[in-house]
Amino acid sequence: MDNNLKALFGSWEAAIGTLLSAIASTPSSKLNETLQTNLDLAGNVMQATGSALAADSEKKLTLNKFGNQVQAIGNSVVISGIVISFTEETKRKVTIKGNLFQAVGSSMALPDLLDTTEITMDTLYEIYGALLQSIGNALQGLSGMIELKGERGEHIDFVGSWIQTIGAFIQALVQSKTSYIDYEKSFSGMHIQRSKFEFPLGRET
Repeated sequence: MDNNLKALFGSWEAAIGTLLSAIASTPSSKLNETLQTNLDLAGNVMQATGSALAADSEKKLTLNKFGNQVQAIGNSVVISGIVISFTEETKRKVTIKGNLFQAVGSSMALPDLLDTTEITMDTLYEIYGALLQSIGNALQGLSGMIELKGERGEHIDFVGSWIQTIGAFIQALVQSKTSYIDYEKSFSGMHIQRSKFEFPLGRET
């Protein structure tokens, strides 16, 4: 798969994954506990795969690449907390660690984004997206810590999940624009190269 396509597909897969997990964390009488767990599991699997694809799309070793890898690890940790038969307390502790891994992973992209002489609107949106995801994951981790103390933290988890989702969709939209521009440049370059080898038809002798 082309690296540009990997980045595009990965960003949207991760964004859709965050949406599924956010829906799972939303208090609703229509969603039973089993359905919420399955949605959260599917969401984290998609996020892990999407982050891994985004990391693999980068050729150079950058903080953004490492950040995506850390996010994928964080989602994998959360997945283990869902699928493995731990005690309720252990599940919460594992989920907290997974969310904090994701928060760190999202924030690791910020130095690369800020290391530029000119910050464009696209860069600003990417910064907002990374910040929102980091804040969202941190809030989810905080909600787990509150619940470990025997208090109710589901509302913080709900807010954090949706903040993360907004950030993920912002980054996916920016990646879509970047991928479109890159493909447009590559196709125009191919057209120029082809035109060099084409001979005009009907040339007078």
